[in-house]
Amino acid sequence: MSGFFRPEAMATLRRWREALTGLAVVLVGAVIALAALTFVLFWIGLAAAALGAFLIFSGVQKGRFRREATGPGIVALDEGRVTYMGPLDGGMADIEDLTALQLDTRSRSSVWILHRPGADPLHIPVTATGADRLFDAFLRLPGLNTGRMVRELNNSRGETVLIWERTPGANGPRRLN
Repeated sequence: MSGFFRPEAMATLRRWREALTGLAVVLVGAVIALAALTFVLFWIGLAAAALGAFLIFSGVQKGRFRREATGPGIVALDEGRVTYMGPLDGGMADIEDLTALQLDTRSRSSVWILHRPGADPLHIPVTATGADRLFDAFLRLPGLNTGRMVRELNNSRGETVLIWERTPGANGPRRLN
């Protein structure tokens, strides 16, 4: 089936896959609600349409976050630990231990800067393979404004922007041991 579509069209469909799934769920929910013969089916259809609307909203944010994976390096995410393996450098950062998150748009390809306590900042190109997984990882940061993060990612002003910073006095989650 992938031979039927041009590669550019397939890349666009993959980028917006969550939003398109949400649109399909809204349509199915609307059909169920409008064709309902009982009160229960009407509410089931309405609930499915509401779920689809939520999927569209989150899918649009993820679609705006994603970039084509043409940059250097590979990003892996495993249980809250981001690992970046680049051609010249790399490193690991636990999301719960981050002190700040910045976006550097001064270069041709923007770069995420993850600040960690007691270590040099980790620089990850937004076009690295697997960098789209960072959206879900960044959702774990308390108080992160995802709308602002996506806006800053799409507005290249040629500067370094502070996206998130841990509030002073907040040591993060309490550990059991």
